[in-house]
Amino acid sequence: MPIPVTRFAPSPTGYLHLGHAYAAMVARDLAHTAGGHFLLRFEDIDHNRVRPEYHTAAEEDLRWLGLEWDGPAIRQSERAAAYAAALEHLREEAVVYPCFCTRREIEEEITRMVSAPHGPEGALYPGLCRELPAGEASRRMAAGDHPAWRLDANRALELTGPLTFTDLRHGILAVDPGLLGDVVLARKDIGTSYHLAVVVDDAFQGVTHVTRGEDLLPSTHVHRVLQALLGLAEPRYLHHRLVTDCQGVRLAKRHDALSIRSLRESGLPPAEVLADLEARMR
Repeated sequence: MPIPVTRFAPSPTGYLHLGHAYAAMVARDLAHTAGGHFLLRFEDIDHNRVRPEYHTAAEEDLRWLGLEWDGPAIRQSERAAAYAAALEHLREEAVVYPCFCTRREIEEEITRMVSAPHGPEGALYPGLCRELPAGEASRRMAAGDHPAWRLDANRALELTGPLTFTDLRHGILAVDPGLLGDVVLARKDIGTSYHLAVVVDDAFQGVTHVTRGEDLLPSTHVHRVLQALLGLAEPRYLHHRLVTDCQGVRLAKRHDALSIRSLRESGLPPAEVLADLEARMR
């Protein structure tokens, strides 16, 4: 087994909460108990929601908790060229296609369908642009109509064949390339997406073990497909349980009372915060 390399990759769109702290602690512990490396990455591609002060706040909160990372943190906002190169490779493989649909058009088409395809996260993209003639797509792009780029799940399966991934909680799982449908790999406004950026960056940072919440388990099916298409190394995964509030609701950034910043300001020592977190997860 290689020396483990893990990462914690928050989006700086608000203050870290206890769920973030648990995710960071899981990643740090998995790496450091085996003499490995724990890295920090900011998933800050969504420039409409990211705020610079949240980069600083996240680093301060992690250090206050004693969750120190190895080396400098990287920012996805500085890696657009890497994502563009990956997307171009997928275009050359004819495994992505341009999508000019608006959200409203997609919703209206799903409403019209007698039996719309669904996945674990809701209705799937109904394929309005999947068979768009190449000439029409080129004409629209030449006229300044910027598309999103979607994964052609059926074409991907033809290229990759059957795939699996290993999760330390769930074992070996077979990949379903169509589980999330033809997902967006490059948004119109930012030129990439979570799915594409996370796969490219995990490979760039040499991550051997991807640790994250179990809510992202369905996304791993897409990520394994992208790793195979892009010729990237396959990491192992650990999709851990989610931290919830007293009503059993998954924590989100709107839970300000459970933000690390609020807990710090209340006077709680970091050891008590971590002990409370560990008790919640037993």
